[in-house]
Amino acid sequence: MSSDARPRVVIRRATPEDSAACGLICYQAFSAISGAHNFPCDLPGPEAAIGLLSSMFSAPGLYSLVAECDGRVAGSNCLDERAVIRGVGPITVDPAVQNSGVGRGLMDAALDRARQSEAAGVRLVQAAFHNRSFSLYTSLGFDVREPLACLQGQLTPTTISGCEVRDAAVSDLDACDELSLRMHGFDRRVELARAIERGVACVVERDGRITGYTSGLGFFGHTTCESNLDMQALIAAAAGEAPAKQRGIP
Repeated sequence: MSSDARPRVVIRRATPEDSAACGLICYQAFSAISGAHNFPCDLPGPEAAIGLLSSMFSAPGLYSLVAECDGRVAGSNCLDERAVIRGVGPITVDPAVQNSGVGRGLMDAALDRARQSEAAGVRLVQAAFHNRSFSLYTSLGFDVREPLACLQGQLTPTTISGCEVRDAAVSDLDACDELSLRMHGFDRRVELARAIERGVACVVERDGRITGYTSGLGFFGHTTCESNLDMQALIAAAAGEAPAKQRGIP
């Protein structure tokens, strides 16, 4: 699309009513880029994408945005504000209007919000094969920090000697905060409290103290552990859990 033919882009707050249109775009965008590089799509179908965005657009602590091109929904983005380090995504744009400034508009709006709220930083996950999004994010000031591998498969139920995994409780929040501060320099208390409320959070204990926790083992959860042993215990325990508990959807 030539620069003089670019559509007029308007960025506004998302509402739950936007979920259907944005969810369909989300699936189409991820399916198209994954298929172009012979990777499986992270979303099994449009219904999963619609359900995901419906949850995110109504979840407390998430600042969700919609882009409109000439009055038509063209994409969406979410800013997770539940920790001092904000999280961006998923950001998706209708394949029909990609490369026309929609993605940059959605990112600019999210980063403006983060700056206004004096966030300590902003993080996101980017698929390494998607060169266009990589170029966008680096041009906006993001730096590559760590590689991230997405592993999918059947978990084998087992137990790890010396580790006890149980459901997390509100009374565990302080200990989990201390662990997160020690390992990463900041806590994610609001996210974990939400996961405890939804019944999807777990902790692992060794020698009578909490040595790891998870708000959900998947894209939309986070896990903090002292050691690989603690991580192994949480993963092993998740083998018998329902998929929703494994994913940790907001």
